[in-house]
Amino acid sequence: MHAAIDQAVQVRLLATSVGEAVPAVLHYRRSDPLAVRMTFPPEISLDGAAVGWAFARDLLTEGLRTAAGRGDVRIRPSGPERVLMEFHADEGIAMVQLRTADVRRFLARSYEAVPAGREHEYLGVEQELAELFGAA
Repeated sequence: MHAAIDQAVQVRLLATSVGEAVPAVLHYRRSDPLAVRMTFPPEISLDGAAVGWAFARDLLTEGLRTAAGRGDVRIRPSGPERVLMEFHADEGIAMVQLRTADVRRFLARSYEAVPAGREHEYLGVEQELAELFGAA
C-alpha cells in the first residue's frame, strides 16, 4: 500500500479574468491521515511562489455532496460534473473548479490507503517525534 498519494488535476480559476485550466496537485499522506493538501504552481500566484492549502479529507468528501466548510477552505458541488473550491486568505478569495470524477478518484485512493474511521491507526505520532529528536 502506498504511503503517499498524489494526483494531478486541472483546475479552472474562476476569480480571475483568465478562466483557463491550470495544473494543480492533490496530495494525501498516510502519515497525516486526516489532511489533504492541494498545491498550485508558482505561475498562477500573485507573488510568483507555489501556493499550498491543507484541509480535512472529510471536508473534501462532504463538499462533493453539499456545501461544506466555514473557514479558509469551502467546498460545494457545482453542477453534476464539477466541484467548486474557495480558498479564503487575507489577500482575497481564490475560486477553482475541479472535475468531480477526479476528486472522487483521488478520495477513493485515499480511503484505500487509510479507511474512514481508522485514521488514528496511522497518525504515527511516536515515530514522527522519534525522527524529530533523532532517536529513530
